[in-house]
Parts: sequence; C-alpha cells; structure tokens
Amino acid sequence: MPLFTYRAIDVQGKAVLGRVEAANLFDLEQRLTRMGLDLVSGAPSQSRTRLAGGGTVKRQDLINFCFHLEQLASAGVPITEGLVDLRDSIDNPRFKEVVSGLIESIEGGRSLSQALADFPEVFSKVFISLVRSGEQTGKLGEVLKGLTESIKWDDELAAQTKKLIIYPAFVGSIVLAVTMFLMIYLVPQMTSFIRNLGQNLPLHTRVLIVVSNFMVDYWWLVIASPFAIWFGVKFAVRTSPACALALDRFKIEVPVLGPILRKIILSRFAASFAMMYSSGITVLDAIRSCEEIVDNRPMQNALRTVGQQIAEGKNLTLAFQEIGMFPPLVVRMLKIGENTGALDIALLNVSYFLNREVKDSIGKVQQMIEPAMTVILGALLGWVMLSVLGPVYDSISKVKF
Repeated sequence: MPLFTYRAIDVQGKAVLGRVEAANLFDLEQRLTRMGLDLVSGAPSQSRTRLAGGGTVKRQDLINFCFHLEQLASAGVPITEGLVDLRDSIDNPRFKEVVSGLIESIEGGRSLSQALADFPEVFSKVFISLVRSGEQTGKLGEVLKGLTESIKWDDELAAQTKKLIIYPAFVGSIVLAVTMFLMIYLVPQMTSFIRNLGQNLPLHTRVLIVVSNFMVDYWWLVIASPFAIWFGVKFAVRTSPACALALDRFKIEVPVLGPILRKIILSRFAASFAMMYSSGITVLDAIRSCEEIVDNRPMQNALRTVGQQIAEGKNLTLAFQEIGMFPPLVVRMLKIGENTGALDIALLNVSYFLNREVKDSIGKVQQMIEPAMTVILGALLGWVMLSVLGPVYDSISKVKF
C-alpha cells in the first residue's frame, strides 16, 4: 500500500502534517476522518524513511513511548487505543507524525513491529526485533519495560559522556584563547624592547619570539587547523575502511579515555544482549544485533568472529575468551550464566558493574581535568614571563652604579 504525505486540520483548527498508508486519496481522507482530522491536501510520498515534519525524535520521546505502551499493555488496553492517547499528549510534531503513522498501519492490519519498521530513522533494528519477539512470546509488556530502562540508561550514559567531553573542550578553548592573546598581542609589544637590550637572547626567549611571529602571520591557520583536522578525519573515515578501523581502535586504546569508552561499549553490549536473550531472541541473533549497538569496528569484528565460531559449534564462553577483546569479568560472568542457565541475569550484572566503573572513572577524570588545565595555563604564563622578563633582569643586573 503506498504511503501518502498529507496536510490536515484537527478539531482545534490547527494544521497537522503527517504521512499514512492509503490505497488512494479517498482512502486517505477516510483514514484521517477516523483520526479526527480534515484533509486539506495529500500526495504519494516520495520516501518511506524521511519524515515530512521538522524536528527530531529525542530519547525522552522514546522513553515516554515505551513507558506509556508498557503500562497500557500490562493493563490489557489495545495497542491502537494506547497509541491514540499517546498521540494526543505528544508535543513533538515529528513524533506525533510517527505515532499517527503507527496507528494507521496497525488499523490497516499490520502488527506493531511491522508498523515500527516503517520508521527506521526513529526505531532501530534492535528495537523492532525486541518488539517482534515480545509479540511472538506474549511478553510485550516486559519487553517494553526493558526498552524503557535501556533507553533511560543510554540517555544517562550519553549525558555523562557529554559532560566528560564538554568541560575539557571549554577549558581547552579558554587556554587556546589566552595563548593567542599572549602570542599575538602581548609578546610582539615586548619583542622590540627585548631586542634593543643588545644582548644574546636565551633559547626559550628566541623560541617564544618565533612562535609569536608565526601566530601573528598565520593566526588564521591556527584557528582553522582544528576544523581542518576534524573534517579531514571525517572524510578519511567515510572514504577509507582502514582509516575508520584505525580511528575506532585508537578510541578504545588512547590513555585515560580509551578504557572508559571500552567499558561504555561493553556495558551497552551486555545490557542489550541480556534484554534480547531474556525476550526469547537466540544467542546468534542477539550477537548479530549487538554488532550494530556497540558502534565500534574492532568490537564489531570481534562479535562477528564470535558469532561465526558459535555457529560452527564452539562453546559461547570459549568463543568470547579466545577472541581476546573482552575482559575476564565478561568472560567469567558468561561462563556462570551459561552453566546456570541464567545468562541474562549474569549479563545484567556485568552491565551493572561496568556502568558503576564508568561513573567512577568519569568522576575521576573530571577531577583531574581542572588541575591539569591549571598547570598547563600556569606553565604557559611562566614561560612567557620568564622569556620576557629574564633578559630584562639580566640587563639590569649588568648595569654598574
């Protein structure tokens, strides 16, 4: 059935943009009437994946979506009624459009998971697979509850990671601004005076003058360099698989931040694997889905190798152990879960321990950043003052009274 993009008026007289499946314009008008909308204009959509409305669907929207449906599913309320209630309470126009599309798809005879698949830019493959598993096993309420907790955890983790990145970037920008002020404005004013002293300048003073002259002549290059490096790396990652692999490997191996990122990836893997396994998804399918979740190429390659070894008949624990990318904690808990038949509980324990370590590590790094930046700024100011005042002091000490 084709997808139509429409413009309609609701009962309050407000314009509504959206898209739904319909056989033709007459069918489109009938469907919108059942939704309490009056059709203004409609046409076949050129894309099934691009939303007509603006804005983005945030994690908070997905959390509310899962929580709302989980409560209604547990109470025995039909999905369509729950979606209608949810649509009427949504403020985000783009997500309201998505929910309207879900309602029409389900009313047209499709399942919830099939309707979700029409919006891959909002609902991931893992999300859709879990919902499909919940529908097949009759545990949709439990699956939605697990998805709610998972998205909450992702949102909290993203906030912590953002905090870890934003603070150093802010302080680093201040240090760079101070450096440019000293090198471009202050040091050149002192350079002519220092040279007129008529003595041999020490090495650190000559280096300061060279750096200052470079920044005065090529200040635009200093400012443009970070942006050029950023876009250059993005272009290399997009065009070269080898560069993309090397960058992802560097991310998890760089000192200080690398171990934290590795723990974040492993924690996300463990929590997602546990949720999929407890929902009835097979181990192989769960591992394949986790390849998309980890979002790191070396880890994806490791999981792909694990999946191949398990498909060939190798023990789950042994496959993870031999790959060498997973810490002893993960391997040990996998072994316990495999032996006791409670693999999902064991993996949730792994996720809990790793998440706690991530929070502790981020807190320690944040405590280290401020004194480290203070030392860097102090060293920079000390170098400038020593280089400028040192020759002046030497000249004054040679004057005979």
